[in-house]
Amino acid sequence: MAYGRSDGVPTAIKILIAGGFGVGKTTMVGAVSETGPLRTEEVLTEASTGVDSLSGVETKSTTTVALDFGRITINEQLVLYVFGTPGQDRFWFIWDELALGATGAVVLADTRRLADCFPSVDYFEQRGTPFIIAVNCFEGAPSYDLHEIKQALNLETDVPIVLCDARRRESGKEVLITLLRHAGSTRARGAAVRANA
Repeated sequence: MAYGRSDGVPTAIKILIAGGFGVGKTTMVGAVSETGPLRTEEVLTEASTGVDSLSGVETKSTTTVALDFGRITINEQLVLYVFGTPGQDRFWFIWDELALGATGAVVLADTRRLADCFPSVDYFEQRGTPFIIAVNCFEGAPSYDLHEIKQALNLETDVPIVLCDARRRESGKEVLITLLRHAGSTRARGAAVRANA
């Protein structure tokens, strides 16, 4: 499905990058943004001890407390606004505000801590927001077949799952293209169902 308007005014598309703590959301937003990204990172303190599990991300020293924001101009008719969500449970109250008007979401997954993306998957399924899974390929992380990951996450058959490197701009762009295609086809299927109702 095509995005864009016929009146010459650019269409703004809002996309969320979600997932568990330390999965690479801030990194991906920074990698794909054409401008310096807005970040709301704070240093982890002793107050987070016992609250934030650093298992698998022991070197992590900061955390997003509100959102990350980046912008990508696709062409004169299309601009993407990319919002990274906070990963910890205690900041999830922000998600409802961030999700308003979102075209779709990328749920980043880490095979070392795959269960950490379940809350994101549940959230977008319950809202009816189109989403894809992007497995961030961390060095030294276990490698699994995408079909195995899809089964482990109990995903619907039409939910795309892709591999990515959140540090690389081209990889992040491929993830966003996959999401836009999925969101467009989901929207087209919904319109066809409504038309036939």
